[in-house]
Amino acid sequence: MGKLLLAPMEGLADAVLRDVLTRLGGYDGAVTEFVRVSGSLLPPRTFRRICPELAHSSRTRAGTPVAVQLLGSDPVCLAENAAQLCTLAPAGVDLNFGCPAPTVNRHGGGAMLLDDPELLRRIAEAVRRAVPMSIPFTAKMRLGTHDKAKALDCAQALEAGGVVALVVHARTRAEGYKPPAHWEWVARIRDAVSIPVTANGEVWSTDDYLRCRSVSGSQDVMIGRGAVADPFLARRICALGTGDDGAFVDHAAEWLELLPLLADFWHQVQLRVAPRHAPGRLKLWLNSLRLTFVEAEALYMAIQALRRIDETSRMLELHGVPVRRAACAA
Repeated sequence: MGKLLLAPMEGLADAVLRDVLTRLGGYDGAVTEFVRVSGSLLPPRTFRRICPELAHSSRTRAGTPVAVQLLGSDPVCLAENAAQLCTLAPAGVDLNFGCPAPTVNRHGGGAMLLDDPELLRRIAEAVRRAVPMSIPFTAKMRLGTHDKAKALDCAQALEAGGVVALVVHARTRAEGYKPPAHWEWVARIRDAVSIPVTANGEVWSTDDYLRCRSVSGSQDVMIGRGAVADPFLARRICALGTGDDGAFVDHAAEWLELLPLLADFWHQVQLRVAPRHAPGRLKLWLNSLRLTFVEAEALYMAIQALRRIDETSRMLELHGVPVRRAACAA
């Protein structure tokens, strides 16, 4: 079995969800939501806010290493911030060349940079000089903006710039998250570079995982939305190495196992998020969970119209979630 990584997912996979998902097991590493770098040197507290794991040797409570992802387009500014980040001893420094969000792309960040392989190289070179060799320096890219014509050039530019490993989300920016993922392009990129390449995109099941590895040729896989919708997916993937083919899945039993973790998620959200935003954060995860669990569908519908923490907690308890009370964030 190769490595299994938890993807960075802006607005979804924050420190709280990383904690819950990695406690269920199966992950060799995770990457934070991006830290936006745009023209100034960020204070250490900014990195700690996005990655509170930095206070615990850059690991989740379960011991999973967490790399910090930076997003920006200015080589000098990114390098200065990478140097600042490295004083906090992250498990890794990752560059974002994959975000398809219009709000990011309008400012020349994320996947829009894939139109300019030479800029990718200059960014990677600048950040490589700022990151000690003892800290893994990686990047995540898509296959391009509107087409895949520069995919190989971009991968080779990042390798030339000094990244030691690459994650490839096997879609273009224009394709967003629409299936299919073009895993065959990961294979082409693997042939074009000498650094390790991890496949990412459209892995929702153990069957998807096996097909992704077969088509891409990559032993290492990063999973994202599939892991949020099915928190036990990573554990089932790991079980493949023991001879369990994953053919039988008892979702009812898994839901019962998830309930205390759902309660802890709700508890942590209340500690980190303003009260008016906490129910929305819970609904966001439940909206994904209902793709896998009928119980999550019922719970999501029950709390969909609720706005207050107290009424949300009462509804969770009615659905079997062992809620514990928390002092809310200011």
